[in-house]
Amino acid sequence: MPELPEVETVRRGLQPVLVGSRVAGLDARRPDLRFPFPERFAERMVGQDIVSLERRAKYLIASLSGGEDLVMHLGMTGRFSIIQHGTVDRPGEYIHETGPDPAHDHLVLHLSDGTQVIYNDPRRFGFMVMMPHSAQPEHALFRKLGVEPLGTELTAAYLAQRATGKKVNLKAFLMDQHVVAGLGNIYVSEALFQAGLSPDRAASSLVNRRGGPTEKAGKLVDAIKDVLERAIAAGGSTLKDYRAADGKKGAFQERFSVYDRADARCVVKGCGGTIRRAVHAGRATFYCPRCQR
Repeated sequence: MPELPEVETVRRGLQPVLVGSRVAGLDARRPDLRFPFPERFAERMVGQDIVSLERRAKYLIASLSGGEDLVMHLGMTGRFSIIQHGTVDRPGEYIHETGPDPAHDHLVLHLSDGTQVIYNDPRRFGFMVMMPHSAQPEHALFRKLGVEPLGTELTAAYLAQRATGKKVNLKAFLMDQHVVAGLGNIYVSEALFQAGLSPDRAASSLVNRRGGPTEKAGKLVDAIKDVLERAIAAGGSTLKDYRAADGKKGAFQERFSVYDRADARCVVKGCGGTIRRAVHAGRATFYCPRCQR
């Protein structure tokens, strides 16, 4: 599953093509992905100008001039191709055993300048829904989401407030999309390492006796933002499926400190520790038992 930096890479690749363009046609080549396509999909899209393309958690949101939003989730294998002036670009390309098979091109968006934006999804775990822009905050997809990790709302005080009385460990706490939206397995592991915090530490340890944030909470916020910003700058992480905005592999996996490095030496000079792998809530966690307390 692509995480926030990968989805943001896709957004940045699509934005200059989509925003300011008018939808001239929509060709849905099947009735559904994970869920059915929106009712009267083409009718609601054609003739609309795309006003903006934003990201909320792992969702892409295209706001239309008529007042509706097209919300897109890539699932595990969703990817976009842009055909423009005779060239093909894939802003966030996913490569699978089957290759970029046109049989999995499930939707084609035709823009008024002749550009085509094609959505391909071999496993069809992605989905698209439409809703009035005004309804978005209270929609089931969004109403319980936590704050954006790169936004101003993620502060040490916020983490402390949400962690008060929590008995779960830090890994589970940060993976909870109701607390911080868009954080996933890779970047939680990396952020905890950078902050020097054990994934097994209780979330409530971010709270001091007066109910405010500890110094550790501040370090964790700084680490989350730094890790995500560096991952976005690197074009995301290529594990099995992901490639970055220009079709090249995302490079952040070459800079992992702990993720997927079980039994390797810790990267911290003088540490001498060995990276361990554990499982938290069914997900693999990687950490250094010497650096992370």
